[in-house]
Amino acid sequence: MTLLQPPLPWTDVAALAVFVVLWLGYEPLVKRLSRGRGALSRDMDVVRAGWMRTMLERADTRLLDANLMGHTINSASFFASANLILIAAAAGALFGGTDAISSLASLDITEPAPQWLFELKLALVVLTLARGLLDFIWAIRQMNYWLAATGATPEAREPAERARWAEALTALLNPALTSFSAGVRAYYFALAASAWLLGPLPFVLATAAATLLLAWRSSKSRAALALRNVRSLLDEKNI
Repeated sequence: MTLLQPPLPWTDVAALAVFVVLWLGYEPLVKRLSRGRGALSRDMDVVRAGWMRTMLERADTRLLDANLMGHTINSASFFASANLILIAAAAGALFGGTDAISSLASLDITEPAPQWLFELKLALVVLTLARGLLDFIWAIRQMNYWLAATGATPEAREPAERARWAEALTALLNPALTSFSAGVRAYYFALAASAWLLGPLPFVLATAAATLLLAWRSSKSRAALALRNVRSLLDEKNI
């Protein structure tokens, strides 16, 4: 790609702006609109806090909790590995030279565009996946911090002491699994970014569809409604 390129068409600029706003602003917007209720992520924060309180109230071993977190770490590792494979595939097409770009441009479903624009579109897919990979890596590290902290947690006998330890462990666990969710969310937006190869209009539609699907699954899906009920039960218990 040379240093001097023709300007990006205004339709592509507008579509890219919509993508960036929804991609980077999705999580802050959902947190702002939920105001503590109505969002899966907020309900999960409360459920995890309940998990930590219950864990510290048990008199037996915490092997069950370590196994649950180990399963979550394995899931994050799997997604991170799959993410890395996708990055390698997209980067291979991006840096594969003129032949790779020409083969992609010759497909009937792709919109005709100069090579530099195809490279920009592929670079956006790689960037979206790369951000998701970093989220998964950070999630795994934070989960390991939680495991170490859990192993160091004493057998607290006083309710006040148990509450302090539960709060400390929750403060470690919630950011870790929030990062995991952000990594999963990157798949949705990477798929939307790949729609740019079809043109700016499919790009905008795919971005809007991914955003609406994520919003629906985190607020109105059966899982979200069921989890909201679990949160209500926990709130009743702690009243």
